[in-house]
Amino acid sequence: MASSAIAMTTSSLPIIPLSCDFSHGSNNKLQVGGRAIPLTNVSRVNKIFGSTFGPMTSTIKSAGPSSQARRPSGVHAIVTKRSESKTETIVPDPDYRVAITLLGAATALIATDNLLPAAPIGLLGLLLLVQTSRVRFVFDNEALEVKVGASLQESGENVFVGGKNRWKYSTFTNWELWWPNFPVLVYFKETQTKPEGQVHFFPVIFNGKQLYDVLVARAGPSKNSGPK
Repeated sequence: MASSAIAMTTSSLPIIPLSCDFSHGSNNKLQVGGRAIPLTNVSRVNKIFGSTFGPMTSTIKSAGPSSQARRPSGVHAIVTKRSESKTETIVPDPDYRVAITLLGAATALIATDNLLPAAPIGLLGLLLLVQTSRVRFVFDNEALEVKVGASLQESGENVFVGGKNRWKYSTFTNWELWWPNFPVLVYFKETQTKPEGQVHFFPVIFNGKQLYDVLVARAGPSKNSGPK
């Protein structure tokens, strides 16, 4: 039978030796004044003797080479939570260059008495001026969505093809930016609206470089266009 010595210490009492049996089949019992207490849990021993002797700490010394002394110990599991990497939402800055260019052209036509072409060009310039101030392309982690206003409100259904103005990048089959040096028009084709593919055209009323960079990052490289 193998035995070990366990010492209970307190701040005010001397060390009190106790008899402990760790032999096979003994169920690890602590002998105190003829009373056997199973050592399956240190907290149980502390509960019984803590009020008298204070908390117990154990020091175990093996009495023989074949004995495997076990010391009760607390197990602390540290769980590390991995934060899911989330792609940053990007909203390209508005760019008024196209609208201002059209309004400038209309003004020049009016100055030369070319009122007929000046009217539609001027109206288009005014429309784009308003749209530049309110329409936003919002690129989140999974889709491009058209929103309006500084608070990025829903833009409703698409007036031309129906459905929400939101398209997942995974459905893009191609996109183009015309022209890279002075972007005026952005085009993309997606299969979300209909399986055979739906084409969309938007005037570039946003920062062209930012628009190109985020399209490359989220939808993949364009087949033809790119900033020079």
